[in-house]
Amino acid sequence: MEGLHRRVKAVLGPTNTGKTHLAIERMLAHSSGIIGFPLRLLARENYDRMVARKGAKNVALITGEEKILPPGARWYSCTVEAMPLDRPAEFVAVDEIQLCADPDRGHVFTDRLLHARGLVETMFLGAETIRPLLQRLVPDAIVETRPRLSELEYSGPVKLARLPPRSAVVAFSAGEVYAIAELIRRRRGGCAVVMGRLSPRTRNAQVALYQEKEVDFLVATDAVGMGLNMDVDHVAFASLSKFDGHQVRGLAAPELAQIAGRAGRGMRDGSFGTTGDCPPLGLDLVQAVEAHSFEPLSYLCWRNSELDFSHVDALLATLNAAPPRPGLVRGNDASDFETLSALARDPDTRQLARGRPRVRLLWEACQIPDFRKLADETHNRLCARVFSHLAREGGVPTDWIAGQISALSRGDGDIDTLMQRLAGVRVWSYIAARADWVADAPHWQGRAREVEDLLSDALHERLIARFVDRRAAHLIRRLEAAEGEELLSAVTRRGEVAVEGHHVGHIGGFRFVPDPIAEGEQKRLVLRAARRALRQEVPRRVAALEAAPGSSFDFAPEQRIAWQGAPVARLRPGPAAIRPLVEVLESEFLDGPMRERVRVRLQLWADELIRRDLRPLLQAAEHADHAADLRGPLHRLVEHLGVVPGPADMITATARARLKLLGVRAGRYALFVPDLLKPRAMALRARLWALRHGLAVPDLPSPGLVSLPAGPDWPPGFAADLGWLEAGPVLLRLDVAERAGAELAWLTRRTPAALPAGLASRFSLAEEKLPPVLRCLGFRVLPAGTPDPGQFGPPSPVMIASIRRRHAAPTDRRVSRPYEGPFAALGCLDLS
Repeated sequence: MEGLHRRVKAVLGPTNTGKTHLAIERMLAHSSGIIGFPLRLLARENYDRMVARKGAKNVALITGEEKILPPGARWYSCTVEAMPLDRPAEFVAVDEIQLCADPDRGHVFTDRLLHARGLVETMFLGAETIRPLLQRLVPDAIVETRPRLSELEYSGPVKLARLPPRSAVVAFSAGEVYAIAELIRRRRGGCAVVMGRLSPRTRNAQVALYQEKEVDFLVATDAVGMGLNMDVDHVAFASLSKFDGHQVRGLAAPELAQIAGRAGRGMRDGSFGTTGDCPPLGLDLVQAVEAHSFEPLSYLCWRNSELDFSHVDALLATLNAAPPRPGLVRGNDASDFETLSALARDPDTRQLARGRPRVRLLWEACQIPDFRKLADETHNRLCARVFSHLAREGGVPTDWIAGQISALSRGDGDIDTLMQRLAGVRVWSYIAARADWVADAPHWQGRAREVEDLLSDALHERLIARFVDRRAAHLIRRLEAAEGEELLSAVTRRGEVAVEGHHVGHIGGFRFVPDPIAEGEQKRLVLRAARRALRQEVPRRVAALEAAPGSSFDFAPEQRIAWQGAPVARLRPGPAAIRPLVEVLESEFLDGPMRERVRVRLQLWADELIRRDLRPLLQAAEHADHAADLRGPLHRLVEHLGVVPGPADMITATARARLKLLGVRAGRYALFVPDLLKPRAMALRARLWALRHGLAVPDLPSPGLVSLPAGPDWPPGFAADLGWLEAGPVLLRLDVAERAGAELAWLTRRTPAALPAGLASRFSLAEEKLPPVLRCLGFRVLPAGTPDPGQFGPPSPVMIASIRRRHAAPTDRRVSRPYEGPFAALGCLDLS
């Protein structure tokens, strides 16, 4: 009977077998019990479940940094490290017992396996892989294997944007978690985030966000694999390797199965796969996970628990003792051992740690958890100071605790800053929980909990602000739920398109621009709902465009025509440069008749604009049919949009006079319409010129300029066709050059004349640039003469002379012209 009453039972099997539920039911059936979990989060979760069953006064919570100990507590939910094994209990259980093989924490689980026993019943819960070693080390244990309640199936690689709802994406670093969470926010509306560094309060708030379906996705580290029960249908691995605190290594098959097993709870089947840049899983690995068949553990990690506190060196020696039996090995050096080794090298600490009580006290101080993991001496110094206070003063000063906790009581900062503060307050929660170290420990525990709650709430809000778009998530979920149904949709006066009360995009002109809240199937659903609203809106817009005044239209880049600021059509070359055609931009909401109505209205606007801005040219062209001698020049003028570069030598004096009456000037340097050099007409001519040549519209100079530096970034021929004359180092506006050229030609018609004052300023030039400019216009500058010795009087002024051509046209002998022909460019050289 004695063996029956103290029976040891191991309940083994994969995830979702109901092991933890069984253990809690068994514990609560006894008059007292202690159960140890691998994570503080799990201890807290199951503490809440036990309180709901038995009441807060009967249930205790003990973790490293949190202790809730009612005086009459009978059932205890703990972390494995914090299990109060000095308290007798009818029932003792340890969850995830396969962690005995973990190199960092395994020695604690192994110690519980070998020594933790209930007065009536002991239960170990874990994976089937520990069975052989468990039976060898605990031969009297009864082993029960429980099958998984649902099937787990591999679904292969899936893109992040195509993951099914109720998916958990698993990554193994904070950077990966953040990057994936932000991508899911942009594409799918947002996600909850679960990491081991979160406090229970933050973690519960994030899980509630997921469980209450405010978001459909969860991004987590491998902390999700340790018994956190959520409604996950699919687990996607974003990576198959992790940093375990010592090195980057690949996931072992049982680790992968432990995480994948979070998919499908109860009788609902689940699936697992990969996503992002993670390669597909191998066939052997997939079969092992689906069948829950893995190689058994070959060793368990062990550390001596029978310690010698007679001296610091004796303590280190017993901690370094070799395992006593096969199947047990030493794991990695734990944080407490590394801290003790570091403090043992400090002469002051060694001097202070004399005698068994002091050595035991030093060991307890070294067991303060290093939650901050700063990779420097900060934690060692903290433990040394705590030990010094305990040894010299009998306790930790409360003013020091108060100052440290207050320094952490700040809710500002980003996610990483808040998590680092949470790690810091966890350290002080652990210290404050030691009633034998701290005076008025309950007060300081409460103060630390207040700060942790403050930081937890702030962290939860930061996570939501960064990784959740509630509006988008709700809309996407509503669209998926309403597949096949009509959704409420409307268009506001400002063109915003709303579906089910949510803004999903806007309409510009006749094109719908969706918000980037969904991809793939979700985007298709958004477009479908938006089309319903736009089927009524687009005909109304077509009618509004037809009735719109010309001032509501304008040109946009790429030869487009904009209405109310949105492109609706484009120009394309027509039968003549001044007769471009209008082409309506593609829109799925415009049918053939509506497109034609839009085209007709915009063609009318474009024609009216050309008639208004190019009126002088068009009025002159109307006389071509009535005057045969003007037909050729006017036809060329229309083809060249109002400017035909080059001297108009072939036009007779009579024709020149008649052209002048029509507003056309046959000048020394071009045949042109002066009124078309005004800014508005010049802008339209530039657009039509670019359309004819298939080029982008070049940038034009500011209105009012009469000269530009030579060589602007313009296509070849653009300057001359637009009305700018190349004159050596500058471009001169054609009408200015013509007026100046005519005046100088008259001035120098017989002999050289004095250079007119202010000529450089008329051209907006520096004086030194004037000679080469004039040479290109057909004149040369004669330097001022110097009086000979013995002569008196002022020096002769700077003179200007016409550069005569040997073969001038007979009708033009009364005016001088610049050089023409293959050597004309030499005339622009400054040879003075």
